[in-house]
Amino acid sequence: MTSTTKPLPLLVWGALGAAAAVIGLLPWLVTGGALPLQNLGVTPDQPPVLLPVSQYYLTSIVALLVVGAALAGLAARILGRRRPRFGGLLLIAGVLAVQIVAACQSLLTTRALLERSSRADVYLFLVGAVIAVSVLTGALVLCLIAFAPVPGATIGLSLVALVTASWVGVALRDILTFGPDPATTVALFVFRWLPAVLIGCAIAWCGFGTVGRVAAVVVSLAALWIGPAFFTAVSAAAGTRVLAPYPGEMAAYGVEVFRMALTNPEIVLPPIVLAAIIGVLGALLVPVLRRRRSGPPEGDASRATSADASRSTV
Repeated sequence: MTSTTKPLPLLVWGALGAAAAVIGLLPWLVTGGALPLQNLGVTPDQPPVLLPVSQYYLTSIVALLVVGAALAGLAARILGRRRPRFGGLLLIAGVLAVQIVAACQSLLTTRALLERSSRADVYLFLVGAVIAVSVLTGALVLCLIAFAPVPGATIGLSLVALVTASWVGVALRDILTFGPDPATTVALFVFRWLPAVLIGCAIAWCGFGTVGRVAAVVVSLAALWIGPAFFTAVSAAAGTRVLAPYPGEMAAYGVEVFRMALTNPEIVLPPIVLAAIIGVLGALLVPVLRRRRSGPPEGDASRATSADASRSTV
């Protein structure tokens, strides 16, 4: 066994998972990590937390947790030949350990500042449920990217692409809210098209060579259609404070926003078209680049060698 294929120690895989999870939290940590002001809080204190517990940060919570898990999946796929037995399990355990600690610290810190009431309990439970679902989704994305065949990995990459803009946006929240108009305009432009570009790149890597890969492309484009509409609806409904005492009306409002965002062609079609164009062009280009990188075919190489030898004897 050569040094390039020698398995890395198990502890290294656990550390890789933990490091990826921490990197996933970085956009929030670089802002200072101050707990957002709570509508049901009894004090204006904003102690540091590892996750932004707030109904206004639900999409950010998803992004912080899923991107960290996806980074671990990418590391595992790149280092696949150096993964020892149980290395994947240690990687997942490292991610989960950091994310569970972050969730518990953030929820317990928030609970200490909330009023003692049933509505505060419901609020904290719902945010905790979002965190739990995000952790599980991140674990699924990690497994798809790290261990699944190319079609499954493509779907995993496409899912994380949906929240990548939100992940970057966590660190730029103050700029987007209070920054100069030119910077805000550029950032919003990039955030609008970033998921489509990343999904297009994933499709290009996947290609269309088998039925499974074609199905993965269809699922990825469907995710680009449905995902942004879903996150828009959740953010709109959860961020409407006036509907907070009326969960039925809040849900109905979210469903209506989802329907409108899902069926507006001016919003839906351009990203899908861009991702499809990048995917098709990239799928045509990737084999060419691979052939160039691997050199001429064996038969051509042998003929070239024979020709060089004959010339040298003349």
